Amino acid sequence: MSNFSKSILPYVLSVSIVLFSCITEHKTDTTNTSKSDTEGQAINFHTSDSIQIFGTLYEHRKEASSILLFHQGGSNYTAEYRTIIPKLVDQGFNILAIDQRVGGQIYGDYNKTVANMPESDYGYCDAYPDLEAALNYMISEGFSGKKIVWGSSYSASLAIQLAHKKHNDVDAVLAFSPASGDQLKNCLPNPYFETLKVPMLLLRPKREAEFESVQEQLKLAESFGHKTYVAEYGVHGSSMLVEHRVEGDVTSNWKTIYDFLNPLK
Repeated sequence: MSNFSKSILPYVLSVSIVLFSCITEHKTDTTNTSKSDTEGQAINFHTSDSIQIFGTLYEHRKEASSILLFHQGGSNYTAEYRTIIPKLVDQGFNILAIDQRVGGQIYGDYNKTVANMPESDYGYCDAYPDLEAALNYMISEGFSGKKIVWGSSYSASLAIQLAHKKHNDVDAVLAFSPASGDQLKNCLPNPYFETLKVPMLLLRPKREAEFESVQEQLKLAESFGHKTYVAEYGVHGSSMLVEHRVEGDVTSNWKTIYDFLNPLK
């Protein structure tokens, strides 16, 4: 990994620009919530450092595979995954979607975890216990099928870390635009690629893949046997699966997701 260490400075600088520009360009969604998006069960649990996490559980059966959904910075699961959750539920997966302690309203709605917290100055890396607590919740509730973690932007970086540390409990990870930059210097995703023991799919929109540092990240992931995908029509994070955010055809993006997920059912 010595070559990676030499290239980390330009990587941090360029991707931090990508992350900033992506956060500031979002517009509030006005898409109506579909019926299947309202059939989950509201749940809450506590992290190892006593933060109360709020989320929704969409349960098929305990033995089915489960996907744990984590949103990007400034966001919340209700808005970010409004049109994504029904598609995954229809594929037969249990879904747990949570609001992490770092989030907001960029797609509309609000982050329930943040709303119920006292004022804080948590950074992106500080949200890692939220992801680990979500995994522990599924295990404690008796969900015995495969567990797939799915992260968007900063949570993609944390999801990779979770899959690395909890490889006995996690069966795969999807990482949409895993973020870097100064705010994530203590939880960068790339150092985990070499020792990550579970299948990973790393996804980027075409415009992010034009950055040299992102090209290096994709090559690094591929060099250790992980799958990568660059979306011709895409935007930052999981939103590359949402047609009205992309303003283009997302059929190929979804096909890539289904091809990765189908063997994990």
